[in-house]
Amino acid sequence: MEYLDIYDEYMNKIGQEPRDTVHQNGLWHKTVHCWMYDDDANVYFQERSDSSKLYTTASGHVLAGETVRDAFRREIMEEIGVDTDASTATPLQIVFWRQDKDAKNWHDRAFAHVYMNRLPTGFMDFHFQSTEVAAVVRMRAKDCADLLMGKISETTATRITQNGANSVTINVADFLVAPDETAIIKYGYILQSIMQVTAKQSKNSPCP
Repeated sequence: MEYLDIYDEYMNKIGQEPRDTVHQNGLWHKTVHCWMYDDDANVYFQERSDSSKLYTTASGHVLAGETVRDAFRREIMEEIGVDTDASTATPLQIVFWRQDKDAKNWHDRAFAHVYMNRLPTGFMDFHFQSTEVAAVVRMRAKDCADLLMGKISETTATRITQNGANSVTINVADFLVAPDETAIIKYGYILQSIMQVTAKQSKNSPCP
């Protein structure tokens, strides 16, 4: 049985409960949203197996007794098969997330810790948790931001599966969002963060 640490609304730890109990009772807990990028300012989305929509590179619950960085490394390994050094991951924000599905008696109260980390440019050795992830989609962070802001109607990306890679066309409807969200609000901050950090790295790189 999977246990989660639970918290009050001020993020003070108050105990542990089984995962099902946490969601049945709407108890505050921690999750991690993992994002990977490369030095070419590409962002990596996972394509969800259940919806074919684009979401975080990986994400999930922070288990009882686990640190957020531990969870970052574990989720990246479990979902896309990459053993990343979580000590180099950059914390970006903590989102206070609330969602209720009353018909299913499911209530989410999560402190979503958003982290990003660098993936080597040209990396292709992904291994997917097939029940959750169908592919990884790589696209330019700027192109993605322009798309979500409505500056362009579509963009091209590289869809990577266990059988190889091919070019695909992406539009706003391809992104996973909740009914009360927009894609630019959900993903805009991470895209901006990737563009900023890769621009700074490029500026600081020694000239050949």
